Amino acid sequence: MVINKQLVLTYLYLLVYILLSSGVILYNKWVLSPKYFNFPLPITLTMIHMGFSGLVAFFLVRVFKVVTPVKMTFEIYATCVIPISAFFASSLWFGNTAYLFISVAFIQMLKALMPVATFVMAVICGTDKLRWDIFLNMVLVSIGVVVSSYGEIHFNIVGTVYQVTGIFAEALRLVLTQVLLQKKGLTLNPITSLYYIAPCSFVFLFVPWYLLEKPGMEVSQIQFNFWIFFSNALSALALNFSIFLVIGRTSAVTIRVAGVLKDWILIALSTVIFPESVITTLNIVGYAIAICGVVMYNYLKVKDVRASQLPIESLAERTAKEFKMEKRSSDLYVPDDIINSSSGLRTGRNSASDVNVDEEAPLLPSSRLSHLGQSQYSNHTA
Repeated sequence: MVINKQLVLTYLYLLVYILLSSGVILYNKWVLSPKYFNFPLPITLTMIHMGFSGLVAFFLVRVFKVVTPVKMTFEIYATCVIPISAFFASSLWFGNTAYLFISVAFIQMLKALMPVATFVMAVICGTDKLRWDIFLNMVLVSIGVVVSSYGEIHFNIVGTVYQVTGIFAEALRLVLTQVLLQKKGLTLNPITSLYYIAPCSFVFLFVPWYLLEKPGMEVSQIQFNFWIFFSNALSALALNFSIFLVIGRTSAVTIRVAGVLKDWILIALSTVIFPESVITTLNIVGYAIAICGVVMYNYLKVKDVRASQLPIESLAERTAKEFKMEKRSSDLYVPDDIINSSSGLRTGRNSASDVNVDEEAPLLPSSRLSHLGQSQYSNHTA
């Protein structure tokens, strides 16, 4: 029996992605929860993540010269990087704050609304068309989330509002990334994305931190363990890079399936690690309804992708040209598999809602989209 090493490596990357994604969420909950590590400062924790990621990216770009920075003008930075960073920071801020009020399991159930939020924002911004088949799936997802919320024993309106607001902020960031970065023809890899966006997000977070968290901070009452925060920030950074590796070796279908599997595993794990997180029958029924809508939505999107694919030879040649263009602006090594799997991530319109996003590290998939869909988007807007 011959073992396909590439296939084994792909599944290993998927496993690492699922473990890291679940681990970061559970780790954040443990750090923020007053019942455990008791560091109820979500903005501070998010700023630590952004500061650490930006610092690592700076050393990789400026000191070790692993990648070459893109030609960033003031106009591009002001009109693209700043607004994207603002919504990126907002989505992380609101999402982490929700951990203070609601359980990890319920948060994952609410995250089923992500396709709904992205589709709504894409339609409003004109990057996607209103289709009744997609709309009905979005209604089904929404009904499932409402049923799941109704069955939540420890329902908290404040935490729910924070989480839903974070979801819509992330959806708007996705649409802005598609419209602004692609329009400017900007190509960002994972390291350059963090290099430009993480510091800017840190600055945006400083304002709410100064107004909301700094006045109430008393050093004597706050636990600050260097290794806890270092390992937490390192896990978040590793998650970003694991997503890039997964995208490079798998298709869109596999990534979507892995995301759904990760959510179910995370819900189960959270009830074991955090005993106060109780799941009711109505929770499960509602979430199952929402997942059915998400699966149908993914099926329709994948069907659209296959219908709009170019002939294999033409697609390979075109992707190779794009890959060469990227190599001119960045010396980062990209696996060959990223070319072979790119067809699974593009559509004729390159809708922001076509991309599967991990909410804990949502920056990288859309950065990849900004390169893969660059030429096609130019054709549609010409």
